[in-house]
Amino acid sequence: MKDNMRGTIEMTTAMVISGTIGWLVVLSGRPVTEVVFWRCLFATATLLAVCAAMGLLRRGQITHQQLLLAALGGVAIVANWLLLFAAYSRASISIATAVYNTQPFMLVGLGALLLREELTRSKVGWLVLSFGGVLLIVLARPDADMGGSNYLTGILMSLGAAFCYAVAAMITKKLKGIPPHLIALIQVLVGTLLLLPFAFSSYDMIAPASWAYLVTLGIVHTGIMYILLYGAIQRLPTSLTGALSFIYPVVAFLVDALAFGHRLHPLQILGITAILLAAAGMVLGWKWPKFTAQQH
Repeated sequence: MKDNMRGTIEMTTAMVISGTIGWLVVLSGRPVTEVVFWRCLFATATLLAVCAAMGLLRRGQITHQQLLLAALGGVAIVANWLLLFAAYSRASISIATAVYNTQPFMLVGLGALLLREELTRSKVGWLVLSFGGVLLIVLARPDADMGGSNYLTGILMSLGAAFCYAVAAMITKKLKGIPPHLIALIQVLVGTLLLLPFAFSSYDMIAPASWAYLVTLGIVHTGIMYILLYGAIQRLPTSLTGALSFIYPVVAFLVDALAFGHRLHPLQILGITAILLAAAGMVLGWKWPKFTAQQH
């Protein structure tokens, strides 16, 4: 019971932190490649200290093959962040977050293709509902200050981010037995090295306020958030972890509305509801209702 309570608090805190990422990305006012670089760099420093304190930096903790797999996962995670952060300014934080929540379906699709996992009737049903939600969001008329093609690009970027996240999750599945904090450290270290050439692409000085957002993104929204998330996953049953994960999009929608005054259109609300309902059904293992004709 004590473990459950602690895990619930950790998971809730991690999801609230995640929900405010878009806010900090937009407020930083920096190019996306730069934001992701600094996020990775500050997260590397945080997770390096944590892994050292936990004694995870000893030789023999990870094989060369596992290290390569973790690094590949890092490439997927960095691509996921780049696409998602770029989508915020094009389709808004709310829409990008909602479309990004199609990631459970990407994971199921990859599982069916690569691992020959069974596609049940319920999974197909939730997949169709989620696809319908994305279509409704695409059909919705964006705000006047958001060009139609830009809006569509933002949606496609969010779908791309969800796919990259699913790839990273598939790779992480192959790393069973490796401490998650060490996997996270390898991923952000790979991100730091990959984006180093793009880190100083804009030569204008970074304002003190922007530095505050970038440091917070790296330390709190990556390092600390990962620690809380993994602590919760280890303590909680999968169903509860899945249910609490929906705090993230709700917080993101509230932040978008309160901080940026973004109002959703009815079709967008309908699309978001369909995606989140389908994602909940998939993650929590709800059965698709059976419709049988009544016999008289």
